[in-house]
Parts: sequence; structure tokens; C-alpha cells
Amino acid sequence: LNLIENIKHNLNYLTISIHDNNGHNSIILQKLGKIIPLKLEYLHLYLYYIKAYDFEVFLKSSQDTFTKKLLISNITKGQDILPSIKTYIMKKRRVKYLAINGALFRSEFVSDELFSLEDEVKEFMLYDIKVKSYYGLAINMDDFMKEVI
Repeated sequence: LNLIENIKHNLNYLTISIHDNNGHNSIILQKLGKIIPLKLEYLHLYLYYIKAYDFEVFLKSSQDTFTKKLLISNITKGQDILPSIKTYIMKKRRVKYLAINGALFRSEFVSDELFSLEDEVKEFMLYDIKVKSYYGLAINMDDFMKEVI
């Protein structure tokens, strides 16, 4: 987190990936919103388990941030964060493209992608937010590195 804070003026793309349940998800979500830049091209949160409270803290503390592409993925069944996304992202038009993948909802859907839920996609469209396929929006790091180098 210190690195992010130190380079935030030059930061356009950020991926945070946590693959285990050692409490880091909560710490990152509770502190990240305070230090990310006001504008990001790409923010990818790939987390092991998302607690609704921690996610809401992140959204509240980053409410002045606009992110062009926001991707959220959860490895295990987390808590329902869709209401927070609607309140703090959708209604405030804080993203242009949104992709959510994984067990992020309390109830079980046929698919784990927000993109597959037609009524939800239509609701986001009312706020000029395009819901995309997670894998279609995610940056392939190998391809990205080839472009940069």
C-alpha cells in the first residue's frame, strides 16, 4: 500500500491479487480507497473473500475516484456486494466499464458473472455503465508486457 501511495500520481493501471484468506483482503479494502488516485484507467481487484463491510469502506473512502475499467473477482463465496456497487458506483457513475466474476452474490445464480444477468446489466446501462464479460475486460499481463516493452 505504501508503494501505491508513493506512485499514485503516475499510476493508471492497478491489479491487486490476494489468493489466500489471511486477513489481507480486509486490510487492503479498508486502506486502499484512501490512497488510490482520483482517476484510474484500470482497477482489478482479485480477492480471496470479500466482506460487504470492508468493500463498503473501500467504496466510501474512494468515492471521488473515477475508474474507466473496474474488474472485481472473488475466489470464494463472499458476501453480497451488489447493493454497495449500486449505491456507490452505479448511482454516482464512477466507472465506465464494469466486470464482476466469482461468487460475489449471496444467492446462487446460474453464472458467476454480472454480465450474464440481463436485468442487472440493463439497470447499469441506465447510468451509462457498460457491464462487460470479466474475461473480455481483463488485461492479459503477458500481452500487456509485450506492448510496454
